[in-house]
Amino acid sequence: MAPRITVIGTGYLGATHAACMAELGFEVLGMDVDPDKVATLASGRIPFWEPELEELMAPHVASGRLRFTTDVAELAAFGDVHFVCVNTPQRKGEFAADVSYVDAAVNALAPLLERPCLIVGKSTVPVGTADRLASRIAELAPVGAAAELAWNPEFLREGFAVRDTLHPDRLVIGVRSRAAEDSLREVYASLLAEGVPLVVTDFATSELVKTAANSFLATKISFINAMAEVCEAAGADVEQLSEALAFDPRINGRFLKAGLGFGGGCLPKDIRAFMARAGELGADQALTFLREVDAINMRRRFRMVDLAREQCDGSFLGRRVAVFGAAFKPNSDDIRDSPALNVAAQVQLQGGEVTVYDPKAMDNARKMYPGLTFAETAFDAARGAHVVLHLTEWAEFREMDPAELGGIVAQRRVLDGRNALDPVRWRGAGWTYRALGRP
Repeated sequence: MAPRITVIGTGYLGATHAACMAELGFEVLGMDVDPDKVATLASGRIPFWEPELEELMAPHVASGRLRFTTDVAELAAFGDVHFVCVNTPQRKGEFAADVSYVDAAVNALAPLLERPCLIVGKSTVPVGTADRLASRIAELAPVGAAAELAWNPEFLREGFAVRDTLHPDRLVIGVRSRAAEDSLREVYASLLAEGVPLVVTDFATSELVKTAANSFLATKISFINAMAEVCEAAGADVEQLSEALAFDPRINGRFLKAGLGFGGGCLPKDIRAFMARAGELGADQALTFLREVDAINMRRRFRMVDLAREQCDGSFLGRRVAVFGAAFKPNSDDIRDSPALNVAAQVQLQGGEVTVYDPKAMDNARKMYPGLTFAETAFDAARGAHVVLHLTEWAEFREMDPAELGGIVAQRRVLDGRNALDPVRWRGAGWTYRALGRP
């Protein structure tokens, strides 16, 4: 008989994991403390935007294979394998991760475990967390050692979360027993049969895989953005530089695109939490380079504001600025630590009349930045603008007709914060085109 799956926490990670587990044929019960979120999910809808997810989820909710609850006791009675998918944000005023939601999930579930089961952490946590939680489960669970813990980090990309769950590039599991490994092999049997690589390791290594991966990706992004700074000073072109570097198979071109830098709910807070944890372990010198990675990333935002001010003849006062993009990346409505909105807010603080448009993130942006002005279309945002800032790389913006847009702006000036627009096409339509790291 197939194990019954539960998922604690139904944000981007949890909702996606629950739907994909149902797609793989399991009975699934998702749990969240937010009754509004649970009600939305129970109707077959998702409270955020992620391509393909709602279409995947709705049939399984309709069939009863996937259900949602706010009752942890129901969850404990139902499940054989419990996935913990709660958020681990950055602590306010600190670099360290806030693992209180993970602790709360374990503290609520463990005292209700009266039969053998496996708790599987998927949340991104500081190394050492799993070891501490295993002790806590042993202390609280009535079933004792028959309630085991495993760690199974996620590697989802927002915008591709369904694909990355159903067809991952690897699976990593940190376990302490063959029984725990066998349980996860059963859960992921169809993926393993497709040839997905499986790395079986200890708790600490499995926790480090996620933070190390995010740190490497952040470093690669900040490296090419540091090269953009040098290119600007030297009159070189970072796009051509990146293209030449990408032919080297040791480097390759992924995450080697200069621009406004990274944001979102993962990379910024994960590298900061990694630095904080290394300091607690006495290994802080090993990660001091991540401070510069973070600093380079933030400097790109300031540089975009400076360039925008230059395009407004030295002052934003009395100038209309159109911002194309609010999400931290395309194919998502996530605005956490969004470089686009950060730049928009800074321009407004310096006197600019800012109007923002994004294909999917408008509702979230309005809630978080009520002081900004928002438009229903890109053309509405650009009407009468003295400069257009392209800050999130949506296909809608890349495919836009610059000649048509040029007919409604006050001045044909565009700043490409993502190096994604075609300079020849825009300049051919009479625009002054500028981009980070390019002459």
